[in-house]
Amino acid sequence: MAFFSLNFSLLLFLLTTITSFSLTTSTPTIGVTIQHHPSSATPEHIAAAVNRHRIAAVRLIDPDPNLIRAFSYSSVSLLLCIPNTLVHSLAANRSNAAVWLYTHVVPFYPRAKISAISVGSDILSSSDDLADALLPAIRNIHVALHELGIRRISVSSTFSLIPLITSAFPPSSAEFGEPVNDHLIRPLLDFLEEANSSFLVNIHPYDLYRLNHEIVLGYALFQKSRYSFVDDPTTGVRYQNLFDTMVDAVLSAMAVAGHENIPVVVTETGWPNSPATLEENNANQVFAEMYLRGLLKHLKSGVGTPLKKEGVSGVYIYELFDKERGQGNSNASLRQWGIFYPNLTSKYDLDYSGSYRTAESNGFLKILAVSLVVLALL
Repeated sequence: MAFFSLNFSLLLFLLTTITSFSLTTSTPTIGVTIQHHPSSATPEHIAAAVNRHRIAAVRLIDPDPNLIRAFSYSSVSLLLCIPNTLVHSLAANRSNAAVWLYTHVVPFYPRAKISAISVGSDILSSSDDLADALLPAIRNIHVALHELGIRRISVSSTFSLIPLITSAFPPSSAEFGEPVNDHLIRPLLDFLEEANSSFLVNIHPYDLYRLNHEIVLGYALFQKSRYSFVDDPTTGVRYQNLFDTMVDAVLSAMAVAGHENIPVVVTETGWPNSPATLEENNANQVFAEMYLRGLLKHLKSGVGTPLKKEGVSGVYIYELFDKERGQGNSNASLRQWGIFYPNLTSKYDLDYSGSYRTAESNGFLKILAVSLVVLALL
């Protein structure tokens, strides 16, 4: 009886070890950005499609209250964006921040799982006069939330990578550019660490690939080949894809600024499925699917990036729907990124949920479990 008790205890310990081993892999939250949607799709239909495809999070560029309401009583996490046009008014008066919250948060929270608010987006590319107003606006939204008794919604702002840092390669040499660094980024990072918020950044390997003709296409598309890697000459770290290179450039810049422990959320990434001009022959649906498939596999593997084993804490694919033709006049606005058709079905045969384990790792764990059980019973 004692021998059986010992073997049973050993068996329980081994199975617990296997279970913990299989669950220790940290994977980021995978979501989508909704900026445009078909005029024929109701908010309820959109929310149902997101839930049906097991998408864990949604970033709403234009947080229509009806769309926020449609996600009530679901497990989908919402990141609400405040447009740049409101930044000055939010900075000038906290009551304006309260008005925005009473329209977009108070009627729905916590039935709708609102987790974060981004005050402004890509202000460094849109307007120079927003820099002075951004942090006061963020603070006013943050304080107004606390005055309402809401403390679980984080507040930040979204930046695009290319105008933000001096260089994306090598990642070890990346820094936030001046004078934006001392004037805006350092104070913002101080606030984010104090408030337990995340740094939000748009990372589009396609844009960097277009700017640098030395980048191998396969490296940008997560394709493994004898040429699809780059070594950082300073650290000796080998990078297998452009996404990790760009993420680590952000992490390096944050470390130089003295804030290496703030979580990073990639608020936009993707690959266009149609071009803005005839010269963009690499903007097509085949390459878009290759990028997304590689991205999802990489994120779900839990390996993180070379500089941070936990990787980023969240990634939002850009974007759920293509822009309807006729919206906007610039060439860039003609470029399409949508992963869903107007009828709310996915363009690609991809699993957008956060659960993933390769067949090889599944087989390894099964063999390991059987082997240990046999040993425990001998």
